[in-house]
Amino acid sequence: MLSGQEEERQRSFASLALALGLSLFLVYLVMAAQFESLLHPFVILFTVPLGAIGVAAALLLARQPINVVVLIGIVMLGGIVVNNAIVLIDAVKQLREEGLGKRGALLLAGQRRLRPILMTTGTTVLGLLPMALGLGEGAELRAPLAITVIGGLSAATLLTLVVIPVVYLLLDRKPDPVPAAEPAPARAGAPGLTPEGEPA
Repeated sequence: MLSGQEEERQRSFASLALALGLSLFLVYLVMAAQFESLLHPFVILFTVPLGAIGVAAALLLARQPINVVVLIGIVMLGGIVVNNAIVLIDAVKQLREEGLGKRGALLLAGQRRLRPILMTTGTTVLGLLPMALGLGEGAELRAPLAITVIGGLSAATLLTLVVIPVVYLLLDRKPDPVPAAEPAPARAGAPGLTPEGEPA
């Protein structure tokens, strides 16, 4: 009896791990097509291990074991935590296309996208809070999923604003635009020129 339950649990864990890997692969393909780059989606996917830190901390604080419901929450989290990084990196990409350097684009994108990122995370966390608190019938079955998503998303949001710009700065090899050189002012009294630089 116990051996059969353990085998079923291992099969469930293996199938959910496969689902997580497949979901991340599909997310990468969609982002690669959208950004027309293989590097930017790779940088964005760095938010997934950042979310795993929050999941571990949340489950530890809530004293929740790792079960099938938690793994379902992790699969969901794989597609949620990348949203904030997408918003940030997309803004950096647009600013660099406008001619800003790498560091300047990262700083300006962080300033412009900070409020939308915090608002998106805040609404998601607050929406899942009643489920995490165990309100309603059958909440004890749904609470681990909500705790997983809240912990992973909260940690990923905070760390995304710090870690993702650093990763982008280290991995991106696109050179900064070189500012056009301004013409040197003509010297007063040069042969053949008036002091204003016009032909004599």
